[in-house]
Amino acid sequence: MEIHWKPILNPDFSPETSHHSVRGMVFLSGVYYDRIKYMLKHSLKTGFSFGLTSGIITTLGLIVGLHSGTHSKAVVIGGILIIAIADAFSDALGIHVSEESEALHTKKEIWESTLSTFLTKFIFALTFVIPVLLLKLSTAILVSVIWGMFLLSILSFYLAKDQKIKPWSVIGEHLIIALIVITLTHYLGDWLSLIFASK
Repeated sequence: MEIHWKPILNPDFSPETSHHSVRGMVFLSGVYYDRIKYMLKHSLKTGFSFGLTSGIITTLGLIVGLHSGTHSKAVVIGGILIIAIADAFSDALGIHVSEESEALHTKKEIWESTLSTFLTKFIFALTFVIPVLLLKLSTAILVSVIWGMFLLSILSFYLAKDQKIKPWSVIGEHLIIALIVITLTHYLGDWLSLIFASK
């Protein structure tokens, strides 16, 4: 007896339509996977880049200003520890609220950005303690500035490559901003030292 197979669910079933359906499913699953991967990458990149930049600029500005105003290792180390804890929490909360306000991200993505911001700023801010502990304070400040500029240059380079723009313009822009902060805090520390020394 000859058996004739009939499609039950799709009367227009054929090997060609089946092939296109499978290809469509693979394409959609690929797009969905790429979207998930992009959002994961975006949330972690947001926290890392913000935490690192803030950790460098804020810590350098603080230690240069404290050095100019007090010339005290204890004060400089205390300032770094405060930045590493209090300011890391502050920045992490700021990123958390900012991501929530966009109403574009899942809870998981928001918390990924939050935690990566906190951990990045906390860890990299603490690296500035090492030269202060090991070196003469004036030398430690110089080493810290070089270290901070190096980290900022590396981050700027990869951000520029990711955006497919010329790295040197981005690196130069970010380093100029950092140098402005360092210069302003240096003279602010000197000015405050003179004011309080005269009283």
